[in-house]
Amino acid sequence: MASVLGMLEERETAARVRVEGLREEVARLTGVLEAAEIELDRRVIAREELVEALAASAAETTAVTETEAERETVPAPSNCQDLWIAEVTA
Repeated sequence: MASVLGMLEERETAARVRVEGLREEVARLTGVLEAAEIELDRRVIAREELVEALAASAAETTAVTETEAERETVPAPSNCQDLWIAEVTA
């Protein structure tokens, strides 16, 4: 009977060692997961900020382009007298 009891104790010890090893691995993986989640959050924020910056830049470019287009629609003087009048009245 002692040999059966000894075998059970060996198996129990092996199971304890395996459980402890798995607990250590879970702890390590929890740290790795937390670091990966932090990196993911940072990348999401960076992408969102880039999209916002590009949208603001596009809006500014559109506003500048529209202002330039408005300036270009002003008719140019056709002769020297019109040019002089435009300069005097400006």
